[in-house]
Amino acid sequence: MNNIFLNDLTKYMELHSFNKNEHICKYKEKLSYFYFLVHGKANVYLLLKNGKSLLLRFYKPLSLIGDVEFVNDNYTSSNIQVVEKTLCIGISMECLRTLALEDTNFLTYIINSLGDKLEKNSKSSSINLLYPLENRLASYLLAISSPKDKSLDINGISTYKLTEMADLLGTSYRHLLRTIDKFCKQNIIKKYKNSIIILDINQLEQLAGDIYE
Repeated sequence: MNNIFLNDLTKYMELHSFNKNEHICKYKEKLSYFYFLVHGKANVYLLLKNGKSLLLRFYKPLSLIGDVEFVNDNYTSSNIQVVEKTLCIGISMECLRTLALEDTNFLTYIINSLGDKLEKNSKSSSINLLYPLENRLASYLLAISSPKDKSLDINGISTYKLTEMADLLGTSYRHLLRTIDKFCKQNIIKKYKNSIIILDINQLEQLAGDIYE
């Protein structure tokens, strides 16, 4: 991060920790901090007018959170929720505007970040139309599973959690259940107590591609 700013802003940086399922920000909030995600993972989703959610992408290190808000001084346009314990380096938005608004290194870094987000948001807008649920579900399971044992706790596969997952993936609850059962019959995953266990990581990765990267 030393190359991001012309001047050393280390003394203004704070380490913020977010627990699993905690929101870093919610739609239409005023973002007080500019964040560099340095450890963990978070999903970015929209709340639609019909009350459903729609998954856009996942943030991984070193994603920026607050670049759009820094530029236009506006409220947040999406929800960002961590899927595992996540660490972010934060700088007060007010402080950053004072110290870095004319920092050419930082502004170039932000422009590159915004360009990347624009490209990936354009891609995400067509995902639900062009990709079958099998592909979207595979990518989603890989993205939120534990990197060590590839297991996923979904709270006893409760109706609430699966309904939430169906909304994020832009599908119906019944269609999601059928697809999960299909994966189980193909021995790609299995349902065990409070978890979905990934059995065939290679097959899941082939199905997943890079949809939510």
